[in-house]
Order: sequence, then C-alpha cells, then structure tokens
Amino acid sequence: MGIRERLSGNEATATAMKQINPDVVAAFPITPSTEIPQYFSTFVDNGLVDTEFVAVESEHSAMSACIGAEAAGARAMTATSANGLSLMWEMIYIASSLRLPIVMSLVNRAVSGPLNIHNDHSDAMGVRDAGWIMLFSENNQEAYDNTLMAHRIAENKDVMLPIMICQDGFITSHSIENIELVEDDKVKEFVGEYHPEHYLLNKKEPIAVGPLDLQAYLFEHKAMQAEAMRNAKQVILDVSKDFEKMTGRKYGLFEEYKLDDAEIAIVCMNSTAGTTKFVVDKLREKGIKAGLLKIRVFRPFPVDEVASSLSHLKAIAILDKADSLNAAGGALFEDVTSAMYVNNKIVPAVNYVYGIGGRDTKADDIEKVYNDLLEIAKTGKVENPYRYFGLRKDGEK
Repeated sequence: MGIRERLSGNEATATAMKQINPDVVAAFPITPSTEIPQYFSTFVDNGLVDTEFVAVESEHSAMSACIGAEAAGARAMTATSANGLSLMWEMIYIASSLRLPIVMSLVNRAVSGPLNIHNDHSDAMGVRDAGWIMLFSENNQEAYDNTLMAHRIAENKDVMLPIMICQDGFITSHSIENIELVEDDKVKEFVGEYHPEHYLLNKKEPIAVGPLDLQAYLFEHKAMQAEAMRNAKQVILDVSKDFEKMTGRKYGLFEEYKLDDAEIAIVCMNSTAGTTKFVVDKLREKGIKAGLLKIRVFRPFPVDEVASSLSHLKAIAILDKADSLNAAGGALFEDVTSAMYVNNKIVPAVNYVYGIGGRDTKADDIEKVYNDLLEIAKTGKVENPYRYFGLRKDGEK
C-alpha cells in the first residue's frame, strides 16, 4: 500500500525529488514554480537528502549548473516557469544536444509580455522542438508519478535526452489534492543508481563536451538526437509498465476517456482534461457519445497511435492553451492534424485556443465545444477551423 497524503502539485514534485535524492539541484525562484526548490531546500537543510543545492543568480545559470553536473557524471534536477525557461533558452538546446538526461519540472505559465504570472502553455510550446522529452500532468498525482518515472526514461542508454514534467501553474501547482505516495525504499529501487557511460570525471576515458561541430558532423549528430527521441516512445511505455507493477497506476502515451464508442471528441493536455471528463460524463447521461483523448506524451509525439485512436470519430476539437500566432492554429492542433493526414485518417477537425493568461476554463465552455462538434458531425463541414473560447467580445467586461 502507498502512503496517502494531501499535497499541492509543487509539494508533490518536491517530495518526489526528495525520494529520488539527486546529486545536484540548481534553481532560481520564479512564480509559480518557486515552491519546488523552496520545499526541496528545506529537505537539504534538514539532512533528508545528500543533494548539493546550488542557489544561482538566474535561470540561465541554473540550467548551466545542471549541464555541468550531468556532464561530470552526476544526476541533476531543476524547476522553472515561463520567463525563467525563456532565460534558459540557449542552455535548453545545449542540454539536449549534449545528450544530458537532466530532469526539469516546468510549472506552466504565460510568457511575457505583457507580464502575467498565471497559467497557459506558451512556455512549453516555446521549447517544443528543443529536443526535450515532454510529459504533461492532469493533476498532482500525475505530476508526482511522472517525476518518479523521469530519470528511468531520460537515462536509458537508447535515449539519453533531458526531460521536462509539465503541470499547470496554480491550477495544479498550488491546489491541494489527495495523492498516494510510493514508499521511499521502493522509489530508490525503482529509480536506481545513475551510471553514465561517458562523463568528464572518468579518468580512464578523457572526453570533450561541447566542442565546435561544423558541416562535417553536425547533421549526423542532430539525426542521432532525432533517433533517440523516437526511441523514447517505447522506453516511456516500458517504464510506465514497470511503474504500474509497483503502484497499480497505469500510464501510456495518452489516455482515452470513453473514446471507444465516441462519435465526437476533444483532444487536450494537463488540467483541462479533468474538466473535460466531467463534461463527457454529463453528455453521456444525455445519450451523446462524447469522448476525450488526453495527451500525456507531447514529445516524442505519438503520431501513429493518435491517428489510430481518433480515426473512427465524426468530428474532433483540439484545444491549445497557447496561441502560435501563425494564423494556422496552435501547436497541438498542428501535430494532431498532421498525424491524421500522414496516416490517411481524415476526420473533420477544429482548433480552439483558450485559457490564455489564466483565463478560466469552465465546464460550460467545454460543453459548447462539444455542441459545435455535434453540428460539424452532422454536416461534415468546418466553417472556421481556427477558433477561440472564453474570449470576451467587444464591449464585454
């Protein structure tokens, strides 16, 4: 039996970090992820971990310290949000290109400007092509569980890529929920020790990290990164199966909620999935065959699996909590519709951008999306594929 607790998403993440007991944690405070290093620093101060806690002067330095630690052969973790992630930008790409399995908790928040400290996914979407594995978490339990699985995934010899665990700022990070913790000894056994194959402090194998890489080799190195990302998909599934054996909690690349016999469905990520499940249940009581596909693994994107899961539907809505500002829909919409197209699975699809800057996402909003889908399913036509919900109209307060 696990340990029943009541924790916020930030507390749950910090608790997972304590149980993992990494060699190095380097972090700089930024709302709403500040509590993660704050809680963890108390574990350090109270002697509950052996971690070297590095209090740096910026997020750029936090990621730099993690890169240095991992390159030296240590296990490193950090946490950040929004503008902090933006300040890490240079080092985010360097971490993945050096194949360093750093684990980062990303508490999703709107990126400035204008300045906003509340939740959307603009920070995560800004680094979606930076070579990091990206797992999204509906609730506090998933934020905790994904963190426990992160090192096993990232440090696999066929992967060796950094990984970020995303949760919604304030909605998840600061909300207290009942969760089930795994016992410390089981976590230690599950995560295991880190034994890198190549590292700077190995005197028997002197290496250079981050040398100049020009036309002769860079292309091949990037192709190797891409192959590692493809490998990560099966590794995620394998680690998730081992986690299920330990806890009874089942995870995959995504979650299908009442999707088998559904005629219309929403695709979304993170905490919005909880609201959507509530609406699906409500619509099912009315005889409407609504369903949900909740993306857990955003990178690597499960192209074939998503296409197969959605292929039987009459209409789908993809919800993006970030606007790509490209006049062609949000990032999740692009990925889902591309997956459908390359697999020759054509289903009428519509994109909704929502929740920007922490705008409330209400059950009524989700129900309206399903009502739109019913009309699309009836006619087979999508009048405007790029839409918003929750956006005030002119004159509204």
